[in-house]
Amino acid sequence: MDTVKTTPPNLSLYDDGSPVSPLPSFFSALFSPYSRTYIYNETSPQQQQQTSENKTMAAGGGGKSDDFQPFPVKDQLPGVDFCLSSSPSWPEAILHGFQHYLVMLGTTVIISSIIVPLMGGGNVEKAEVINTILFVAGINTLLQTFFGTRLPVVMGASYAFIIPTISIAFSRRYSIFIDPRQRFKESMRDVQGALIVASLFTMIVGFFGFWRIFSRFWSPLAAVPLVILTGLGLYARGFPQLAKCIEVGLPALVAVVFLSQYVPHLIKSKRTIFDRFAILLSVGIIWAYAEILTAAGAYDRRAPKTQFSCRTDRSGLISAAPWIRVPYPFQWGRPSFNAGDAVAAMAAAFVAIIESTGTFIAASRYASATPMPPSVLSRGVGWMGIGILLDGLFGTGSGSTASVENAGLLGLTRVGSRRVIQISAIFMLFFSVLGKFGAVLASIPLPIMAALYCVLFAYVVSAGLGLLQFCNLNSFRTKFILGFSLFMGLSIPQYFNEYLLISGHGPVHTRSRWFNTVMQVIFSSPATVAIIVAFFLDCTHSYGHSSVRRDSGRHWWEKFRNFDTDSRSAEFYSLPGNLNRFFPSF
Repeated sequence: MDTVKTTPPNLSLYDDGSPVSPLPSFFSALFSPYSRTYIYNETSPQQQQQTSENKTMAAGGGGKSDDFQPFPVKDQLPGVDFCLSSSPSWPEAILHGFQHYLVMLGTTVIISSIIVPLMGGGNVEKAEVINTILFVAGINTLLQTFFGTRLPVVMGASYAFIIPTISIAFSRRYSIFIDPRQRFKESMRDVQGALIVASLFTMIVGFFGFWRIFSRFWSPLAAVPLVILTGLGLYARGFPQLAKCIEVGLPALVAVVFLSQYVPHLIKSKRTIFDRFAILLSVGIIWAYAEILTAAGAYDRRAPKTQFSCRTDRSGLISAAPWIRVPYPFQWGRPSFNAGDAVAAMAAAFVAIIESTGTFIAASRYASATPMPPSVLSRGVGWMGIGILLDGLFGTGSGSTASVENAGLLGLTRVGSRRVIQISAIFMLFFSVLGKFGAVLASIPLPIMAALYCVLFAYVVSAGLGLLQFCNLNSFRTKFILGFSLFMGLSIPQYFNEYLLISGHGPVHTRSRWFNTVMQVIFSSPATVAIIVAFFLDCTHSYGHSSVRRDSGRHWWEKFRNFDTDSRSAEFYSLPGNLNRFFPSF
């Protein structure tokens, strides 16, 4: 008689032989059908092999039982060429830094092009605001990478502050000004005052540890919708903007995908030029192509909107930008303060905190760093508040947030080096002072930048999907929280935005303008709605059940709740110059 012995698969080691933490109980049930089977009998080796194959087929597969073992859970993302604390050679690092600067230019130009004309400014004011945003962004990026989270994130202008800024610009108190430039300065002063108050709110939330307390209670399950919708929530900045000049935007999208994903496999070269510098190559090629179309007169008889999107000489920035100009505090005058405007800006700062948190998580994954301890995250929020304070002092017209597209670029290039981002900050400072040179790059047609966003935002979305490895996807509680939070995170902002476009005001329409603005700002942000829903459900739905902690993935992040629990936290997130002695993380 044959003797059959069945043992479960060995899950105590990774593929590389390193030990792993004990897997949740649901993994045991998951792998029970795929246990290894050993047969001891007197039959021939061929018969033994046939018998083993039959048993494997009966278990539901067509290959060896080892094929059914899951991919191991990784605290740090493998496959990254340069992690947070390493760096490529100086020439390559400089090229990567310039590439990051080029990517963040798009959002800077878009936000300035929206708010400056509504405030009464022209091309001269727009060029000055762009240079100011770049200058402050360079300072904020250096502060964040040296003293904040220390992650490779670019701190740039935030879309969350557009609604409060437009609300201020449309205020009736500016109707008395006939001169557009005077109206621009007066409205900018009110925006500055609102940003200064919002910065105090952000610094209190960060430096006083309120965000640390909040982040201690969330799990990978709640973080998944946040990170996904941090990228996916910006879908309107992708193909809809690309399609405004399809003959330029679509080739740019094809070029980025082809150069970064296909060419490296076709040429089979050890040198990673095309995948790491696909952005530079694509922008250079398509920009030259757009210049040829413009010079050939392809848009001479097209509609004004098409000319503005497609032509390379329609931005008006090059002629309006000064050769050399150093932005300075209070350049528009002394800030003025209004209580309603300040509350609306505080709501935008709250949204910026949430969206930056999603970007921080994505950047930590693509930098191959461990999950951020709550104290480090709260420290980063506090320094973001200092960045918003600088926005208010210098008069950028918008607050700061972590750049989503630059976090996606970390994934595209597989270079998560902190030094690269610090070099990009130097480029921001350099081109903000030399206005003409910066204006040339800022005049890149926006459909080309939108093509880049289609790829870069997608990488942030995939970083959120990667967090699913910590969760039990066979749990119906997990399925409900994920599905419901993602759906509501897209559906509610869509309703608020459509209502605003159709009616001219949001669905919350009371006599208090500031309250209407607060509701519109919060519920127009997909990431904010998603984290509110996911966090509430994760903390209340079946919370007392014994399997909830493992289903949500809390046990995987448990060792990163405190800064000193895992030695890798000090390697990635310690302050420079041994400053942790004076500013310890708890």
